[in-house]
Amino acid sequence: MDMFERMSAGLEYVADDPRIAAANTWAIALADRYNATAPDASDLRHELLVELLGSIGSDCELRPPVRVDYGRNIFVGDRVFANYGLVALDVARIVIGSDVQIGPQVQLLTPTHPVAPERRPAKGESAQPITIGANVWLGGGVTVCPGVTIGADTVVGAGSVVARDLAERVVAFGGYNFLFWSRVARAGDQVD
Repeated sequence: MDMFERMSAGLEYVADDPRIAAANTWAIALADRYNATAPDASDLRHELLVELLGSIGSDCELRPPVRVDYGRNIFVGDRVFANYGLVALDVARIVIGSDVQIGPQVQLLTPTHPVAPERRPAKGESAQPITIGANVWLGGGVTVCPGVTIGADTVVGAGSVVARDLAERVVAFGGYNFLFWSRVARAGDQVD
């Protein structure tokens, strides 16, 4: 198995494969074209996203600039809004559900590197997928770490680092070791 195949299979790889470089260069060039579009060029932006991403739903707006690694591993539902500066490093699959709201400067980061310092000089890396459920709101500057799933109807406060899964219908905020969350009441629930 070459490094491109290892990366695609979710195994540890070294990013020295010419196919990895070509896929990354293609995605960066297409994202640069997207980011250079005029504010009133919504049809062209949609066409570029259709070419760049694994899939894009209807009535979506991803405000430029958008940065990706490969693009093809990003799957976006309907009516998604992402404010300026979305970074979606899609070595592994990133799924964004319908009606998701993404604040400015949000980072969705699937790549990982070895924790053991003696392994890092070999430049090995891998990735874990990210899934964001329907109707989630990610506040400005949120970072979602590799392997995280965020349940539907959840809100993540601005500047939070999400390093573990979040259930549906919670409000969460904070950093890596101190992510606070509480359940969101459903319409008609008894609130004490």
